[in-house]
Amino acid sequence: MFVDSYLKWAAIGLATAQLGAAQTYSSCNPTKKTCPADTGLNIWQFDTDFTSGSSSFSKWNVTAGTVESTSLGAKFSISEQGDAPTIESEFYIFFGRVDVNFRAANGTGIISTMVMESDDLDEIDWEQISTYDTSIETDYFGKGNTTSYDRGTTVTVSTPEETFHTYSVDWTSSRIEWLLDGDVVRTLEYADAVSGTNYPQTPMRIKIGIWAGGDPDNSEGTIEWAGGETDYTDGPFTMYVDSVNITNYNPAQAYKYTDKTGAYTSIKASNGTSLTNLSGTTSSSVSASVASSSSASKASSSSAASASASSNMTSAASLSTYSFIFATAMVAFAVGALQL
Repeated sequence: MFVDSYLKWAAIGLATAQLGAAQTYSSCNPTKKTCPADTGLNIWQFDTDFTSGSSSFSKWNVTAGTVESTSLGAKFSISEQGDAPTIESEFYIFFGRVDVNFRAANGTGIISTMVMESDDLDEIDWEQISTYDTSIETDYFGKGNTTSYDRGTTVTVSTPEETFHTYSVDWTSSRIEWLLDGDVVRTLEYADAVSGTNYPQTPMRIKIGIWAGGDPDNSEGTIEWAGGETDYTDGPFTMYVDSVNITNYNPAQAYKYTDKTGAYTSIKASNGTSLTNLSGTTSSSVSASVASSSSASKASSSSAASASASSNMTSAASLSTYSFIFATAMVAFAVGALQL
């Protein structure tokens, strides 16, 4: 019974990695080879009001599909099979807080996501499954490790597909907090993530988008996790993102991995010609510094403009073909094992 249950969640866990097809991937993994430095956010605070027109996409890239500014915010729509509109920040943050105010997509099997991800596949997620209109999921990964499937939690939320809510992550070197409308709903301590080895701790970009987990071509495990098959004739399915507020606890022009450990102490933050090497500080001192920063007051913006001109932004999706083929093969293996 235990083996059947594990294989079931393994299939689902591997299947949900298909999110990587549009939203999670790494073009250069610093734990595998030497990579260029990450472009940092060199200011403390960066706020985006997606109701304000095309200028709101400054510092954001559309990496898949088409996203437009409307009076309700950035519009992410799935109209047909293969759609997975996604945006990502042009910059990375190194510990910080991200608040995303959005209304999740409707339909069956549509996944609305806010993902923070690093080049070495550390990851922190919010995922709303449209099939279930009273809940949203939290999750995390360390270095892309999928050897266990007990990292996710389900949070109760009121009508996420009809109502805008603010979904937040407050991330330091010692703990991660997931917040719903300002209230902490989950906390992960560094030591509780396999003694820190699975703890997300390297510079991250912010990625926002939707995809069809219930697509008929997806694996059985993915469709089951998404709550059933997506019927595209019921579409379009749309998520609106009103605003994103980002606080970077370690502002810098760039972040460089100084070795292949993937530890936060190996990250060197550079500001112009001056360098701050965090490897010279202890875990406790960095934690204390970040905790002090996080106590600073922070303004929240969620006002809607009366109207704004629509502006389309389109880009080809980026995709790691090898990773996708591998994940698909592993899903097939796990699902096949379930059927034995």
